[in-house]
Amino acid sequence: MSKSESEQVVSVSARGQATIPKEFRDALGITTPGRVKFVRTESGDIVVRPIKSITDLRGVLAGKTDEKGRSPMEQLRAERERDNTAESDLRDRYTTESDDENE
Repeated sequence: MSKSESEQVVSVSARGQATIPKEFRDALGITTPGRVKFVRTESGDIVVRPIKSITDLRGVLAGKTDEKGRSPMEQLRAERERDNTAESDLRDRYTTESDDENE
């Protein structure tokens, strides 16, 4: 380890939680509460990076699928379709009911 590097040992709880030391939070600009991402580099090192905006999350779900084998985009499309169908059904039901009441 070079003189410019710093290290600290922290405990990991039974739930897999560890506290990032203040020195590192400050150096990385990690606010609390906040979010970070762990990235494996080509050399195999694990790097902690702060998430400062929603675009920092881009690609975090790449290659992930649900129990039905659907990608996050496919899941989102299915959810939007369900929402649109439910909204349309409600609109039809209440439009028909209010039309019936006005007669």
